[in-house]
Amino acid sequence: MVQKEGKSGRERREQLITILKNCKEPIKAASLAKLTGVSRQVIVQDMALLRASEEPVIATPQGYLYFMDRRAKGVQRIIYSRHALEDTEKELNILVDHGISVLDVGVKHSVYGKIFRPLKLKSRLDVKRFIAQMAENEANLLSSLTGGLHLHTIEAATEEVLDEACDALSQEGFLVDPEKI
Repeated sequence: MVQKEGKSGRERREQLITILKNCKEPIKAASLAKLTGVSRQVIVQDMALLRASEEPVIATPQGYLYFMDRRAKGVQRIIYSRHALEDTEKELNILVDHGISVLDVGVKHSVYGKIFRPLKLKSRLDVKRFIAQMAENEANLLSSLTGGLHLHTIEAATEEVLDEACDALSQEGFLVDPEKI
């Protein structure tokens, strides 16, 4: 397939984001290719570029999704954190105890690039279930790839709530200044 005349890669990627944001179900690369008039391989490359630019695009066996909490009504922030494995539950509980929703977790790996996965933790019960699931499956945290360093997209009703939670993480020594990485 030939790219539609007059449409740049940037414009096409903006179109892809719009399509993904409006889809409630995953959409296959072949379908996106038809919609945009390019090959499936161009779509795969575009998705890699979107993820590299920190767009929350997720590849699933059923197709691509744009990860966003459709019920989001607050403000969001990306934070960098580092702690030992045994402090994972403590970190997450600090956040949810402040009324924070922990939307995802991610790492920036030197070989694999950026890896993000949804969490959607909003309560101590959510945290408890997440920790239990990790233990039950003998799974490693993403942060095990990066010496404990990881990112979270967090959401709260106000900037002040985000600030209070970040202060609490700083007091525990978990919060990392991205400028110093």
